[in-house]
Parts: sequence; C-alpha cells; structure tokens
Amino acid sequence: MIWVARHGRTEANAGGLLLGRADPVLDEVGQRQAAQIAQALPAGARVISSPLQRTRQTAQAIRSDVEIDERLIELDYGEFDLQPAKDIPAETWAAWRTDPGFRPPGGETFLELGERVASLLDDVASDAIDRDVVLVSHVSPIKAAMAWALGVGIEVSWRSFVGQASITSIAMSDRGPSLHSFNDRSHLDD
Repeated sequence: MIWVARHGRTEANAGGLLLGRADPVLDEVGQRQAAQIAQALPAGARVISSPLQRTRQTAQAIRSDVEIDERLIELDYGEFDLQPAKDIPAETWAAWRTDPGFRPPGGETFLELGERVASLLDDVASDAIDRDVVLVSHVSPIKAAMAWALGVGIEVSWRSFVGQASITSIAMSDRGPSLHSFNDRSHLDD
C-alpha cells in the first residue's frame, strides 16, 4: 500500500498563503497533527519525504529514519510563493485551471509536477505491493498521485481538495494502482 500524507499545518497555511518552495516549520497545531498522522499509519512502513522542513517534521513523527526525495516537493509557485491566494488575479486563476501547461512567473507547470511525481510512484510501486510505503508531501504532489492512481490527466487536480494533515491510500497489485481513499482526515481531533 502507498500512503500519501500531507504535512501538518504551518503559520503560512493558517494565514491563507500559497506555500510552495518556501520552507517554514510546523506550528503547534501542525506538530499535533503530525503525531496524529503517525498514529494512523502502519508501523514499520518505509517513509519517504519531501525535503522541506514541514514535511520532514511530519515524516519524523512517523519514523526516525526518513528517506528524502526531491520529487515530492511542492509545486514551484515562483513569484506567487507566500502570496495570499486571494490576491492572485481571477484571470490568472482561470488560465491556471484550464491549462496544465500554465507556468506561474518563475515557477513550474502542473505537467512538470505530474511527471516528477509519477516517476517516484513508478519507482516505489513494486515495493508497495509487498510492504507499506508512506510518502509525506504537499497538496499538489498528492493531487498528482491521485491522478496517477486513477490513470487520468493532471488537470483533475483542480477538481479535488486535499485537507491539512490528510491521508490518501493507493493499493498496489500486479494489476496496478487502485485509489482506496482520498483526503481522509478521520484521524484528526480538530
């Protein structure tokens, strides 16, 4: 099974900022959420994390020896990083939602993100047939993992929501992936 967990909350998340490659730590709520994620996931799993602090802190609550993989890093929002989402012009959001090749100024496209996340998932898929693999990541890579599991294009990302500290599960077999759960937050007490 592949378990994909979104990191716990940061002050930037709580403030409604777009949080891409900026590297804040978990806030107090996020630390509590990381502990709750750890309780919900299988013990002894292989744990792979994005290199950013908020994901590493979440991953280390699950297991002390964590692998780091750059392919799990959040979408590069470029000049939009740490900007209030409400301040992005409506026409920019419209262009972004309709074109998976849209590149925010200085950033990354959803197509590029989807390719790197699919590459990682292809690499861990056979391992996940026989053991649990936990990936600790961010909103956009989790949406890309969901698209990979369903065998659909990355544009489905805009039609899904990934809550803070949520867990998504993808079962693996010789027949391929099967999405078992998405955006599960039942382990949280908030």
